[in-house]
Amino acid sequence: MVCGMAKGAGDNPLAIESETMREIAHQVVDMLIARLEDPERDPVLRSATREETEQRLGEPPPEHGVAFDEILARLQTDILPLTARYDHPGYLAFVPGFGTWPAALGDFIASACNLYGGSWKEGAGPSQVEITVLDWFKEWIGYTREAAGILTSGGSAANMTALACARESLIGAMADDVVVYLSDQAHASLARAARILGFRPDQVRVLPTDERFRMRPDALAGAILADRKAGRRPLFVAAAAGSTNTGAVDPFAELSAICRREGAWLHVDGAYGGFTAITDRGRHILEGVALADSVTLDPHKWLYQPFECGSLLVRDGAQLRRAFEIAPDYLKDLEIVSREVNFADLGMQQSRMCRAIKVWMSLKYFGVENFRLAIDRAMDLARRAEERIKASDEFELLCPVTLSVVCFRRRIPGADEATHERVNRALLQGIEDGGQAWLSSTRLKGRYALRMCVLNHTTGATHIDRVLDWLAAAPLDGPPVGAPTYEEYDRHPGIARGRSADDANPGSVSVDRSAVKAIPLFASVSDEQLDQVLVSAREVAITSGTPIVERWDYGRDFFLLLEGSAEVHRDGVRLATIGAGDFFGELAALDWGASFGYPRLATVTAASPVRLLVIAAEPFNALVAASPEVASQIQHTIRQRLPGL
Repeated sequence: MVCGMAKGAGDNPLAIESETMREIAHQVVDMLIARLEDPERDPVLRSATREETEQRLGEPPPEHGVAFDEILARLQTDILPLTARYDHPGYLAFVPGFGTWPAALGDFIASACNLYGGSWKEGAGPSQVEITVLDWFKEWIGYTREAAGILTSGGSAANMTALACARESLIGAMADDVVVYLSDQAHASLARAARILGFRPDQVRVLPTDERFRMRPDALAGAILADRKAGRRPLFVAAAAGSTNTGAVDPFAELSAICRREGAWLHVDGAYGGFTAITDRGRHILEGVALADSVTLDPHKWLYQPFECGSLLVRDGAQLRRAFEIAPDYLKDLEIVSREVNFADLGMQQSRMCRAIKVWMSLKYFGVENFRLAIDRAMDLARRAEERIKASDEFELLCPVTLSVVCFRRRIPGADEATHERVNRALLQGIEDGGQAWLSSTRLKGRYALRMCVLNHTTGATHIDRVLDWLAAAPLDGPPVGAPTYEEYDRHPGIARGRSADDANPGSVSVDRSAVKAIPLFASVSDEQLDQVLVSAREVAITSGTPIVERWDYGRDFFLLLEGSAEVHRDGVRLATIGAGDFFGELAALDWGASFGYPRLATVTAASPVRLLVIAAEPFNALVAASPEVASQIQHTIRQRLPGL
């Protein structure tokens, strides 16, 4: 038994004798190796309720130290079992990422030595290692040595750093007229970054994607043109080098040409797919990424580093320092006078650990060739799954594979969308309950999809085949599915502002409650739910020939036609005529994330005198979340309208 008390340490109450340190370190290493040598020994995911974990771990701090054996035992019984096994070859959910042993030892060294990664004077060696690692990254994506970068906690921090750098470089202080453009497949961290940095909902445009879920250059150009006409300035465009949802890679050359012409900053979020650039296949897929002003990379994904480890590269390195460098009096001793780098001057953290040691150690140990083989292997396995799904009568492929995300579902001949969702939700839960694999789900153009992301270096062909075998053979039944909430809607088209219904005719009239109740969308809504919607709703009369909303406008209102008819146009082509009882604006009203939404993708014009009910986004989202019937109708409409948009 190794006691927690320090002995022979003089006056230092936290010192431990060297032999004791060696003994408990051996215990830890032996425990870890036993855990890692058989990742399939445990289920891929085991969780617990808050009540269960509090029973195990809710306790006051000990006044006196306890034996290390007891601490290790508690760790193995009450903490480690209640986790996802990222090393499990069946972990195929979200974007998995299992590290390597040399990288883990690098983290151990950095923590044991408490290596500071913020200033050159306090850590010249660790700082040079970070410079060296970042130089490797720059070379892999095609940046020159004039670029600069920084290791961050992850892709979210890197994306926020990029947006802050762009704003400081192009405009300085925050301005009310600048706009950020994202695709509807963008990572949620970009919306969070915009919200934290003070961008209002009308300063973010969420743009539609093409049939392969890539950002559409024509949509970007159209949205920018509309914003220019309204007196707004394009600031920042976020593209993806492997979107989380489908693995899609955006057309960088076309987007870059638009950004150069408009004076906007092009950022590429390559947190998931950026490191495929070290392979021949990945370099081809990511062609043009070096045209971006900044690129996010995540070593704790496809470079197989332990959490946390992200990075940001900026093509003009001087912009990164100018955006963040601040030198208060108490840091004057650390100011740089030559080629040295204080990484605290290149990002948000003053206190920052050294993340570079683990990256450097693992790349030195394995060599780039073995990381290249691991990435190629994962992409090959995804192609294997894709080909099997395409050749099978049991499955339906919902998106072509670009990198290693496979979106598909079990096919139910003749079934409607609700049945497909119910069955595939049950299959997803069933395979998770079995413990051998874990997949996630998403929505693609209104369709529920099973989502498999192949990335772990532990995953092999047998594991992919096992998942598909189980899904193909499982019985097509399962528990009924609860109502989807508005957060579950897939990220696709619609924002608007500029001309609101009140602008068209400021003479609003009182809401006709009985007329609203007669509309099919609200037939199942309770009186209480209806009252919550109508308390802030308004009826508006609009004359024939007047545009109600115009394409690319900003606005989050949801519209119900109570009387009259309207025409829906895009680029001068009539898409549809809608009449009393119909609705529009549902895509713009639904919350994409952080109160940001889509621009209108079509112009809606009154074809006759019309009477509209206008509902604000917040009560509309609350109603969709509370009413399964309303949610189902809205979702059905989205599936029908998206192909035409």
